[in-house]
Amino acid sequence: MNVLIFGATGMVGQGVLRECLQAADVEQVVALGRTPTGQRHPKLRDVVHADLFEYASLGTRLDDIDACFFCVGVTSSRMAEADYTRLTCDMTLAAANALVALNPRMVFVYVSGAGADSSETSATMWERVRGKTENALLALPFRGVYIFRPGMIEPLDGIRSKTPAYRIFYALMKPVLPLLRAAMPKHVLTTRQMGQAMLAVVRSGARKRVLESADIGALGRHATAP
Repeated sequence: MNVLIFGATGMVGQGVLRECLQAADVEQVVALGRTPTGQRHPKLRDVVHADLFEYASLGTRLDDIDACFFCVGVTSSRMAEADYTRLTCDMTLAAANALVALNPRMVFVYVSGAGADSSETSATMWERVRGKTENALLALPFRGVYIFRPGMIEPLDGIRSKTPAYRIFYALMKPVLPLLRAAMPKHVLTTRQMGQAMLAVVRSGARKRVLESADIGALGRHATAP
């Protein structure tokens, strides 16, 4: 399969990229973003694209993609709802609508977050916006759309968050996260599990279209690459 990753330089995206590059059934990985990944691999093709709201200029460079892993995310801290909606909902849908027009046979996997509200009525702004984004994606005519709602994620394999506050958090929590994961395997995931679970839903589908942390963990633990 050929896969497309948005946000391959972020913490989750780095984990997905690693698993894709190691998977025998992944022939090519296209990493699309405003900056290159900085990695070199025979399977990897970096596509630097400054405007993540516009895709007409890419022509047919993405029409042979079998799966898209959308791992772009911004923190809602100190952000107005209109701005957060633009960078979370509008930007995601701009990419998804362009991709479904090119190839509706692909599978689209969106990384949301634990607590996202499908009813779009939550008093918490980011929960409403994430829920709105999820609902809009689920209505698109892809071969499959899967929403991942992870909670806490332990970065492995030298992966680090791009966000300074998160880097500090994970540095402080590094001794504790493995213990938390052992104690609460349904609530604490790893970057490896995220990547393996994403590949699993492309290969074999899943019983649910919206996958909570426990569902992701189960898929990631049982996934085996061909």
